[in-house]
Amino acid sequence: MTGLSNTQAPPLFAGSKIPGWVPREARHYLSHVELGRPIRALARSADCHASTILRQIRKLETRRDDPLIDNALETLGRASRNEAPTDIERPKMTQSNDSDVPDDETLTCEARRILRRLCETGAVLAVAAEMEKAVVVRDGAGGTSTRTAVVDRPIAQAMALKGWIATNGSGRITRYFITAAGRTALEQMLQQEKPRSIQGFADAQAEFTHQQDEDETPRMSRRARYTMAESPLAALARRRDKDGTNFLSDRLVQAGERLREDFELAQMGEKTTQNWDRFLTPGGDAPTSSFSGSAPSAARARVGSALADLGPGLSDVVLRCCCYLEGLETTEKRLGWSARSGKIVLRIALMRLRKHYDETLGPGSAMIG
Repeated sequence: MTGLSNTQAPPLFAGSKIPGWVPREARHYLSHVELGRPIRALARSADCHASTILRQIRKLETRRDDPLIDNALETLGRASRNEAPTDIERPKMTQSNDSDVPDDETLTCEARRILRRLCETGAVLAVAAEMEKAVVVRDGAGGTSTRTAVVDRPIAQAMALKGWIATNGSGRITRYFITAAGRTALEQMLQQEKPRSIQGFADAQAEFTHQQDEDETPRMSRRARYTMAESPLAALARRRDKDGTNFLSDRLVQAGERLREDFELAQMGEKTTQNWDRFLTPGGDAPTSSFSGSAPSAARARVGSALADLGPGLSDVVLRCCCYLEGLETTEKRLGWSARSGKIVLRIALMRLRKHYDETLGPGSAMIG
């Protein structure tokens, strides 16, 4: 099963904190291992043979060599017993007010964002034992790795338990890749994506308008102009100048990816219909909220501050190419620019954006936050 709409929790989990996304085989495993329910009783409840339940339990037991799956089952085991983690079990870096088990809506929203990133060529999800966050990194054109997304460990654990991501090795840092089940789940999520959700991969942005000319307000086509495996920025990063050097340095690519990461996070808060067009017009103001606070509100403030610093023109091209994933040729036509001028303006905008991040967030802004 790849979707989030698994069968509802059986009566034995009534009153517990087991969410609906937990796979059926994991429910059987928890019922037997954590609550001591006999295999034959589980088979009668599931209307299947006892050997089927036994195979599910044994298979999941072997998967506990995966640290994410092992942690997920430990957390769900406590939830099934309605127990809170002890000080020893809880990671030192985890905040006490964070939920250890994500709900269905949170998992859907976060998994859609992360699985998109893992579809990109050379992208992996890196998890370190001592870190409370997992990070998606992608091999850059210059041989370095670029961070493209950050996700809480409970979300990564849920994706591993559902079989959306998998690892083929172990070590201090474990790397996960998207599976065929993960790609299928992502396709289902994108098909069911609501109009108010993130306007990135499945749906071009009909609400995005260029307002510098009030007499003519071109709207973006609803047809996607990219592939899952590569964004316009990644495609441009592969190009080389006449001297053979990369057209975009790794630092410029990281700046563009940082803006996109914040842009996607900003769409997850209450103001999911945030109109970024006001930052593209002369006199547009950045949001007054500070960089602190909830993740969506802080990300919204960072995006607004960056776009306001870039100003009209430069902010327009980075918002279209880096966030809305519009191709350079389409951007040039929309903005009335000459052919092949967009990549030059985009590089200038990324240089300005890199300087903005260095001045506001410091040189370590590309590190895991």
